[in-house]
Amino acid sequence: MDPIGNSPLFVSHLKDVQESRRTWVVARESVFALLILLFFLFFGPMLMALLHIGPESLHIAGGVLLFIISVGMIFPGRIQIKNSDEQKLDGEPFIVPLATPLVAGPSTMATIMIFSSGKPEQFWFWTVALVVAWGLAAVILMLSSRLSRILGPRGLMACERLMGMILVVVSVQMFFDGIRLFLGP
Repeated sequence: MDPIGNSPLFVSHLKDVQESRRTWVVARESVFALLILLFFLFFGPMLMALLHIGPESLHIAGGVLLFIISVGMIFPGRIQIKNSDEQKLDGEPFIVPLATPLVAGPSTMATIMIFSSGKPEQFWFWTVALVVAWGLAAVILMLSSRLSRILGPRGLMACERLMGMILVVVSVQMFFDGIRLFLGP
C-alpha cells in the first residue's frame, strides 16, 4: 500500500481541499480502499476461477506489475505511466486516484488474491492482516501533511526509494514463485 510513498501524492491531490476536510477525505478514501481490497480478498479466488486465471499467472503478472511500480519508486520521473486522456477534476477526489489506484492498487489486489487463493484455510488470518495493514496505512496517510513537513522532500524521497528497493525484491520473488508453479514440482 506504500503510505509513506503515497504521502506526497495525497498532499498534492488534497492541496485544494479545505484543511478542515482533509482528514475526513483521507478517512473516506481509506474506507473505500478497504472495501475494494476486501472485495478482492473475498471474491478474488472466485474471480480467478471464473476467468480461468491460474495462481502461476497471477504470481507472474503481479510480480511484473509490482516490479514496474517499484522501479518507478526508485527512479521517479524516468518511468511514467499516464493516461493521455487524464484531466484535472475540480473538487475533492472521490475514489480515484486516492482510494484506487494509490491505496488499493493493482499490485496490492494481486497480492491479496495470491494469498487468499494460495492458502484459503487461512482466510481469517489474511482478513486480519489486511485490516491491520490498512489501518496502519490509513493512519500514516491521515498524518501525511505532518509527515511531509517533518521528513521534508528529501526524507520522503529516501523513504519511497527504500520501499521501492524492498518491493523490487518482493516482485522478483513473486515472479519466480509463478515460474516455479508453472514448471511444477
